[in-house]
Amino acid sequence: MRGVVMHAPGDVRVEDRAEPAILKPTDAIIRLSATCICGSDLWPYRGVDAVGDPLPMGHEYAGIVEEVGSEVTTVRPGQFVVGSFFASDNTCEICQAGYQTSCVNREVLGTGGGAQSQRMRVPLADGTLVATPDVPDDDLVPDFLAASDVLGTGWFGAMAAEAGPGKTVAVVGDGAVGLLGVLAAQQLGAERIIAMSRHEPRQKLALEFGATDIVTERGDAGVEQVKALTGGLGAHSVIEAVGTQESMMQAIRATRPGGHVGYVGVAHDVALPGEELFMSHVHLHGGPAPVRRFLPDLIDRIWNRGIRPGRVFDLELPLDEATAGYRAMDSRQAIKVLLRP
Repeated sequence: MRGVVMHAPGDVRVEDRAEPAILKPTDAIIRLSATCICGSDLWPYRGVDAVGDPLPMGHEYAGIVEEVGSEVTTVRPGQFVVGSFFASDNTCEICQAGYQTSCVNREVLGTGGGAQSQRMRVPLADGTLVATPDVPDDDLVPDFLAASDVLGTGWFGAMAAEAGPGKTVAVVGDGAVGLLGVLAAQQLGAERIIAMSRHEPRQKLALEFGATDIVTERGDAGVEQVKALTGGLGAHSVIEAVGTQESMMQAIRATRPGGHVGYVGVAHDVALPGEELFMSHVHLHGGPAPVRRFLPDLIDRIWNRGIRPGRVFDLELPLDEATAGYRAMDSRQAIKVLLRP
């Protein structure tokens, strides 16, 4: 089969790879209907994260079950399924508390999981995969693919920030996760949503997803604009969807005392100043999104066409042209690239 492999920073190739096989009785094999490139894939592509041995890429997936192990009972061949970037049993105490990405038996399907391919093996299939009511029409496939990571991650950011009725929510980051954080805040009933973006196409999509205000400034200047829009207090809820020192401090400083920051950007060299945080009275909660917690609800919303998160995919390419997709996202010519195997 064909699959995307990163050999070194900037060196992404589509190669012939071995077909996946059932290795454990809890495994499933799925044929990908669509996969995509994630913003987190750009960290190794840009050399920020180390690339050692050639690394099969991809961790977002939706497709048709082709084969299941002897112990799999909740999904069957022929079903269309969506899964998370962490495999989880969904039965341990941590999973039952809603934090499947910290499952005691978790298996990583993050970058290196190999989802940018034609087929993939999913461990712990019963706890990881959720089937749709039927095989969806092709136009819904991008929406279900978004639920595999960026929608669930934006949703967790909004939930961790306690977005809801009567709240003003600010979103730091205008990538796919930030934009879907806007959508999540709107769906959770936020009264006002401030999207922080300097890019017109992303601003337009943020407004379509429910943003009420756009702030183009970054850093302390952006913080001052959020405060100017909130009577000098700051937002009740802030979603941090980037993962840098600047974005984290922008999020904390844009939050009012007693407010909440939901941080879902993959953190790189973030160090929090203890005294400032102590005096801020800001709550922090986040981490790798437990997408599996939200999948049944998100699948229902998508199936009924209540939300269309697949609009974050603004470039679609055949899998064999994945290298061009990486270049487009790296240069910000695309928000998110969908790949068709």
